[in-house]
Amino acid sequence: MKLTCKINNQQHELDVHPDRRLIDILREDLALTGTKEGCGSGECGACTVLLNGRAVNSCLIWACQVQHAEIVTIEGITPEKVLHPVQEAFVQEGAVQCGFCTPGMIMSAIALLLENPNPSKEEIKRALSGNLCRCTGYAKIFRAVEKAAEMLKAAK
Repeated sequence: MKLTCKINNQQHELDVHPDRRLIDILREDLALTGTKEGCGSGECGACTVLLNGRAVNSCLIWACQVQHAEIVTIEGITPEKVLHPVQEAFVQEGAVQCGFCTPGMIMSAIALLLENPNPSKEEIKRALSGNLCRCTGYAKIFRAVEKAAEMLKAAK
C-alpha cells in the first residue's frame, strides 16, 4: 500500500505492506531509532509515540491504521540540539537510568501534559502506568513529570 502520513512534521509517502507495524516503519524505513521495542506486545511502553496527539504503543499499530495520520516520535518533539522541557526535567531529576524506557516515558508524559497541563500525582501515575522501567522505583520519573509541568507553565 502507499502510506501517506506526517512524521515529525515531515510528509512521508512510503510503499509498505498494510500489516507492517508502525515501530518497524519508524526504525527500519526511517531510521528513527529513538523509539525502542521492548516487549512487542504493548505491555512495556518503550515504543510509545504520539499518534494524532495521543500516546500509543507503536508495536501494536499497523501501517493501514496511520494513513493520513500525524505521528511524533522522540526525535520530533523539539528542534535539533534542544531539549524539550520534559527531557530537561528528566535530566534534572535524575529520572534517566539506562535510558531504554526513557523515550516512551517522555512521550507518555508529553501526551499527558498536552491534555492536562496541571496533573495530580495520581494522574501522572495513571498516564505512565503503561510504561515499565526495570531500573528505578518511578519516584524520580514522577517528580520529573511534575517539574516539567511547572517548567511548561513558567514558559507561557
